[in-house]
Formats: sequence, structure tokens, C-alpha cells
Amino acid sequence: MLHNAAFCFTLATFSSLQSMITGSCLSRCGGFSYPIPPTDFTEFPRTCIPIRAAPDEVPPAAIAVRLLMSLHSMPRPIPEHNRESVAREAALIDVERAVSELRAGRPVIIASPGGSILAQGIEGFEAAQAAQFLSMAGMRARLVLTSARLRHLGVDRAQGGALALPDIDPARIEMLALHRDARLDAPVSPLSALDAAALELTRLALIVPAAVCASIALSSLDRTQFLRVDAAAIADFRLAGLRNLRIVGRAPVPLEGAEATEFVVFRGGEGLRDQVAVIVGKPDLTRPVTVRLHSACLTGDLFGSLKCDCGDQLRETVQSMAAGEGGILLYLDQEGRGNGIANKMRAYRLQAQGFDTYDADEVLGFDHDQRRFDFAGLMLRQLGVSQVRIMTNNPGKIEALRRAGVEVVSDHRILGRTTDENVRYLASKRDRQGHFLGTDGLEANARTTD
Repeated sequence: MLHNAAFCFTLATFSSLQSMITGSCLSRCGGFSYPIPPTDFTEFPRTCIPIRAAPDEVPPAAIAVRLLMSLHSMPRPIPEHNRESVAREAALIDVERAVSELRAGRPVIIASPGGSILAQGIEGFEAAQAAQFLSMAGMRARLVLTSARLRHLGVDRAQGGALALPDIDPARIEMLALHRDARLDAPVSPLSALDAAALELTRLALIVPAAVCASIALSSLDRTQFLRVDAAAIADFRLAGLRNLRIVGRAPVPLEGAEATEFVVFRGGEGLRDQVAVIVGKPDLTRPVTVRLHSACLTGDLFGSLKCDCGDQLRETVQSMAAGEGGILLYLDQEGRGNGIANKMRAYRLQAQGFDTYDADEVLGFDHDQRRFDFAGLMLRQLGVSQVRIMTNNPGKIEALRRAGVEVVSDHRILGRTTDENVRYLASKRDRQGHFLGTDGLEANARTTD
């Protein structure tokens, strides 16, 4: 007959248990081998292990071995000096999970010491999602919009704002958040800190930057049903990407016209994917290195889109570096000026309807450029680069490298083809963002398309 018992041990007992087992790694008890990993018993000042066995049938040494194995598998107490960093890392993991939840169309709880909200992105927010949200939030729901979207709607606010949603109508939400000809139909309230955290989470998720939010009491929800994330961790997430930036892989990748090329993959920085440093040739790192910061552009880089000059710039940069003293091209996960490929396609659709590239982004709720380049400076420093000759038309990239502590010795233009399809885009970058693109070619093409 089996009996239930609980064996309670102190540190002195552990020493006795060890002495019962012959050999440092293996003991044979009852015909079975038990591997005994090294165990620091000071981590278990007093421990109770439940045992269900027939004591007269199990050798004492076998019981000892099983107890030691159980203790080894128990979670170790976290040292006091590590608890803060472990908690911070766990909070950042929650942000990553919350990003996935929003991208999947599921709500999350955003919490702070001052309260909590239930937040959900507007993509795929239809009748079923609205009914579920209403059942949990009641009449407290609101639509949170960015300052850029509110500007398009005729309200100038520095920090965005919120509109009440008494009945959570998906058609109204879509109209207010996305329609080009929408008009406000309710007063705009200031954002709370939790609302602002919800908007930042949508930006990290690369979805439409708008959210349905409602203040809730945690006691009113089944907390196992929704992921909970701290607002402070959301605010810290981008900086954490900088702190955690590291090289995770590298290999030679010969390219056409640039056979001596190496790809170095970094994890961290911006976006949802890894960043890549493409080292062309053998640049002398003790001297200023030719460098380009190139934001990923699926349509231009891979498919040769005529709507931009990105593909031309990418290929001309590599060819120029290969023909010269080599260089480093940083290929950064910042599709659509940091808005993501889905939002880029939404903006392209608006451009086809006559909107300028920056105005199209504003309709969707984005400012002119969501990208950050501070992590590019960290990538260069990890590669041993401190001085650069940068190939760019964008003054913002030059200033970003300088702020990141990289000495910019000189800057050089890298121009792509001007086409009927991209002339307005290029002119907008020049006129509205100060890109160094000259005038002659753009004006000539603009005249032919008028």
C-alpha cells in the first residue's frame, strides 16, 4: 500500500542525504541510475517534499536521490541584486507579447500605479469585437487618436486626443480613424498617460495608430483572459532596444559586382525584424568609412518600384563602395518611414487619389517621419567605426549620427532616377523635409507631367 508523507529537511539534513549516496554523479538504487547534479543546498534553508511511496519497498538511498533530484528541479530564489533587472526584462517581454496581441486583433490590459485600461487596435475591429469590448467596458469606451490624425480632422493638439464611444460603433470608429473625408462628431478630450501608452503600443506593432480604450478595474476582468503590460515598460521599450542591440550572426555573402561582402546581423533597434550591416570590401576602420543608412523598402529595393528612388540608391551605393575603398551599408527595418508595409500600402492608395506622400501619412495618423537613427550609430560603434563619410540626401540622418556620437567627416549625395511616377515624391522630400535633391531634374520632369 502506498502512503502519502511529507519529508521536511533543514540544511543539516541535506548533508546527511549527500553522505548516503556513494559517488559524486551516479548512485545505483534499486537497479536504476540517478544522475545527481551539483546542488547548493544553502539555497533551500527548509524545504518540504511530498513523497507517495511504500517506505518498506524503497531503499533509503533511493528516497535520498529522489529528494535531491526534486530539490535540483525546484526554482532557485532570485538574488536580491538581480531582482530589479529580472523584473525589468519580464516587463519588456510583456511588451513584445502585447505587440503580438494587438497585431492579432486582441485587446490587452495596460496598467500603471494610477489605474488600468483595456486597449485594442482598430484593425479588424468589427461587430463581434465591438460587442465583446462593450460587455467588458460598458459605456466608458473612447477612441484614441494621434495628433497627426486630429490635425487632418481640423483639431491642432500636441499630444493627440480621445473621443467618447457610448455605443462602440465599428463604422464610426473606422470613419474617424481612417476616412480621408471624415469630420469630428464629438468633443476631443485630452489623452491620459495610459491612452498615450496605447498609441505607442500601436506604433510598435506597426498597425494603424488608433485604439479603442476603456478605463477598467482589474477586479472586474478575468486577468487570465488578457495579457497585462505595464505602461512604464511600453515607454521604455525603444530605449531597451538600444541597450540590448547586439550582433547575432555574420557571414560572407558575395554580391554581383561586390564579391568581397560580409553581412553582419544585429538584433535590437527599431522595427520587428533584425538589422543588417552590409560590409562591402575591406574598409579601413582607422580612417573615415563610407557609410549609408538605408531604410528597408520592399517595393523599391526588391521589385524596382517607380514610385521611389530607393532601389537605385541601394544598388548605386554598393557599386560605389565596391569600386572605391569599401564601406558599410546599414540596412534598417524601417519600411514606409517606420510605419510598416501595411500602412505604406494604405498611404500609396491615398497617393493614388492625389495626396502628397506626407499628407497621406497624416491622414493615417502618422507624423512626417517615424524613423529613429540613434541605433545606427550604435551599430557602427560595435563594428569599430567612429568616423564616417555618409552617403545621403537626408539631413536628418546626418544629425542623428552626430547625436549618436559618430563623427561625420563629410556627406555626399546619392541620387536615383527621376521618373514621372516619383517626381512629386522627390519634390515633396526636397521642399517639405529639406532633402538635398537639387532642382533641375525634378523641375524638368514636373513640367512634362503637368
